[in-house]
Parts: sequence; C-alpha cells; structure tokens
Amino acid sequence: MDINLNNVGKRYRFEWIFKNLSFHFQSHQQYAILGANGSGKSTLLKILSGHLTPSKGDIIFTNNGVVDIDTLYKQVSYAAPYTELIEELTLKEMLVFHQKFKPFLQSFSDADILELTGLGHSKNKPLSVFSSGMKQRVKLALSICSASSLILLDEPTTNLDKQGVGWYRELIEKFAGGRTLIIASNIEQDYDFCTNQLNIMDYKPVGKKSKNLK
Repeated sequence: MDINLNNVGKRYRFEWIFKNLSFHFQSHQQYAILGANGSGKSTLLKILSGHLTPSKGDIIFTNNGVVDIDTLYKQVSYAAPYTELIEELTLKEMLVFHQKFKPFLQSFSDADILELTGLGHSKNKPLSVFSSGMKQRVKLALSICSASSLILLDEPTTNLDKQGVGWYRELIEKFAGGRTLIIASNIEQDYDFCTNQLNIMDYKPVGKKSKNLK
C-alpha cells in the first residue's frame, strides 16, 4: 500500500502535536517513525490506521486504486501495547474471531498460528490469564500473519523478554516481506532493519522542539 501525506497536522485543543507533515510511504518498504516519548509517534500511527483523523491536510491511501477511509481497516493490521484483546475469549476462540474480520495469510491455519506463538499449550485458557508478554505475542502474530497490505506496529517489543525480541524479529523477517511495514518506536531493536526513517520531531511546531529530544 502507498500512503501520501500532504501537509498533515494533528492538534489537541490548542496545541499542535505535529504539522506540515508531507511524506510518501511506498509499497513494500519498511519504515521507522522515530521521536522521543510523547512526541506524537503513536498519534501519527493512529492516523495512518484510520483510528484518528488529521486536524489538517490530506492522506491518500492507494492499493490498486484509491482506498476509501471507511474500508481501510480491511487492509490494515495494527498492534500496540495499549490495544486490547478480548480477554473473555480463549486463545483458540480469539483466532477464530479474528478471522471473521481479517483472514490470515494463505499459508496459515489456526494450528500454525498456535505453533508460531509457542502458546499452543494455553489455547483453551482465557486471554485474561495471559501474561503481558504472552498477550504481546498474540497481538504481533495476529497483525503480522494477517493478509493485510499495511502493517502498523507501535513499540512492538514492549513486554517481550530477550527471547521474545528474537522471536519478533524472526517473525518480521519471515512474514512481513512484500507489504508496507511502519514501526513507531525509539527503541533500536524494534526498527533497526528498516531502510527508511521519519523523525516526527522534524514536524513539531516552532518553539516546541526541546534540545533534549532526539
């Protein structure tokens, strides 16, 4: 999926989080959105996912034709530490429910996803009893292994231990290729394989940039 941003800005009440952002995310490329905590990385990712609308500017999504914002969700996978799973469901039920809205890549069955996450032994347990690291594995697997043309990940290694970080990077290497991948983070292990970067600090209003923010 191609995404063209033209003078995009987001304001909360009277404060601009960022503005005058013009950028082209190209299909099949991997991007890192950089910036200090609280600088607007997550806000931009929410705009790209369709969860938020910009306060100014235009965004055009293209994937074999212009994608309407009302149907964008069908082509987007989105994972973030603050997004919630349906904790009343078991892991097995969650996989079935997820596919009603977004099917997996053609090579994946439910059993494959269970094996991939390493959580097959907990498939009949409700997600409410999962640890934060287990939940993050589920979120990442659902996002990266879904048949979507755009993958958006916000701080993907949050709550993952060293083994989990290696698992995440292997997941990206094996299954994220051929699609547009955008990662928002200031943790290098999350994004150091991305060949393109956008620093949100470059689009902060004059007077809002702190010398301590990189």
